[in-house]
Amino acid sequence: MSFCFDIKKYSVLMSCCILLCLTSSAQAAKKNISAAGFEIYVDTLKVEALDKGYDTALVNNAFSQVKFHQRAVKADRSQPETVETLDTYLPKRVPDWKVNKARALYKEHLPLLTKIGKEYNVQPRFIVALWGLETNFGKIMGNYNVISALTTLAYEGRREVFFKKQLWAALTIVQQGHISVEQMKGSWAGAMGQNQFMPTSFVAFAVDGDGDGKKDIWGNLDDVFSSMANYLKKEGWSDELTWGRQVKLPADFDKSLAIPKNTGSRANWLKAWEKTEKTLAQWQALGVRRADGTHLPKVDIKAALVFPDDENGRVYLAYNNYKSLMHWNLSYYFVSSVGHLSDRIKFPPIQ
Repeated sequence: MSFCFDIKKYSVLMSCCILLCLTSSAQAAKKNISAAGFEIYVDTLKVEALDKGYDTALVNNAFSQVKFHQRAVKADRSQPETVETLDTYLPKRVPDWKVNKARALYKEHLPLLTKIGKEYNVQPRFIVALWGLETNFGKIMGNYNVISALTTLAYEGRREVFFKKQLWAALTIVQQGHISVEQMKGSWAGAMGQNQFMPTSFVAFAVDGDGDGKKDIWGNLDDVFSSMANYLKKEGWSDELTWGRQVKLPADFDKSLAIPKNTGSRANWLKAWEKTEKTLAQWQALGVRRADGTHLPKVDIKAALVFPDDENGRVYLAYNNYKSLMHWNLSYYFVSSVGHLSDRIKFPPIQ
């Protein structure tokens, strides 16, 4: 065995020892957050990154100016409680000015959107709706250094495993040459670019749409739109379906036929979907009607029933594409806003 001094090999050999020595310090630091504790934690991350095979120069550069963001911790700990209803939420998330802007940008970028829509079998209106709701069409992407934000939230400790996984993915993105550490900006939680992909979503779904060798979801609309369409396609999207439709129920309807509002996880939600989905003909026979009271479409597709608020609020029949949007963001309100904006892009037809 060679024992010539190589910082990477040395770090690998010493990592177990260092990590054992620093574990108690790091745990204490996470309980009592401090600048000193953060520095110690960053050192353990650098050792772990080298152990995982990341280049020494990359690791040194990535962590050289990393900062602790107290605002990110505060934001993560104090996310607002749900006090809205769809009737109050949708007008705020999908105001008329955003609809008008979405329709104008849809028309402006229609050649590119049409090309991508055909390639991935995703209707362009959904791409524009997601773009508008995630970052106001690329205007609000976040100005946090992603490495710093992810390091901060990993150090804070409540979701350390998750944020460390995102951190390694972020290093992979930089190592592959898609973006520099300095240019990798995002939200306080590490969501990046005009489509707000977390780093693991970038690794799984980002696309080099124009073939320039980089997946640039920050400034290249071909890459932005292609990556969004690829995400939906890989999560089972079909351009033969819409997302869902608001419906009316008869007075004596059995509400247990709907998916429970809070299932606890995406896996449980999907299980509930499988147990409750029915054909449109079956829902029709149970008295379910379109929002205007007319019959449901006579097409051979299945749907599940969802109550984004409660049994007295809005009711939707959700088609399979709804599941793709729920993978993007496991929120009835988010999915409803995407569907609502996409519908308003489509109707009335853009001239």
